[in-house]
Amino acid sequence: MLTTRFVNGAPNWLDVGTSDIDGATAFYGGLFGWQFQSAGPDAGGYGFFELSGKTAAGAMQTTPEQGPPSWTVYFQSPDAEATAKAAEQSGGRVLFQPMDVMGEGHMAILADTAGVPFGIWQPGRTKGIDVAGEAGSLCWIELYTPDIARAAAFYNRVFGWEIEGVPFSGGTYTCINPEGAGQDAMFGGLVPLADDPTEAESGAYWLPYFEVTDADVTVSKAQELGGTVRMPATDLEGVGRIAKLADPYGARFAVIKSAPPQPQD
Repeated sequence: MLTTRFVNGAPNWLDVGTSDIDGATAFYGGLFGWQFQSAGPDAGGYGFFELSGKTAAGAMQTTPEQGPPSWTVYFQSPDAEATAKAAEQSGGRVLFQPMDVMGEGHMAILADTAGVPFGIWQPGRTKGIDVAGEAGSLCWIELYTPDIARAAAFYNRVFGWEIEGVPFSGGTYTCINPEGAGQDAMFGGLVPLADDPTEAESGAYWLPYFEVTDADVTVSKAQELGGTVRMPATDLEGVGRIAKLADPYGARFAVIKSAPPQPQD
């Protein structure tokens, strides 16, 4: 599962671009207990959502020209320039060229072969988020994509991801983990876009999951705070109880109350 023991190719950062940073701060503060801290006058309004003093995510106000409000997941890169070049050579695009971020690290925004944006973060002083896998923090990610095989090939070339199909609900779920890290390091999955009516209309994208203590309570709270329920709380055997939501400005995310770990034989 996703932890803060970051390795190359694994998620190590995420942020939300929103049309209303004050409104987003109120929403996520009420939902997850996050508090917003500015990154300073030189950061262009960028800041951090903190959970009990630990950075859980980043946030920034964006304009309509930058696209609709959305969450962006970043993956650890040992060399942002080389990873951006690999993405281009593998049929993807560079949307935002690699740049130094005030000595904290190097970042870039790329797009895969289906046009799905994602970020890369080459750690400097900042290694990544401070908390993962705990209530109120990132615990899993899913790529909704029109072509699983094509997506798997792209991310394997760019990050070396290992892909494994596991039996699930009478079918197969495609899990992903960093190169050489084994199943214990799985951090997400690839999902056929056409298989999920909730997602098929809105197009391919990366969906972040946040751990919660009670999915039903979180769904109700999200509605009270002006959010939208895209998929009601639903039990998935052996996985947990999940729901898909959107904040008041349209940024999509999911929450999960994970099932207890199954005892090993």
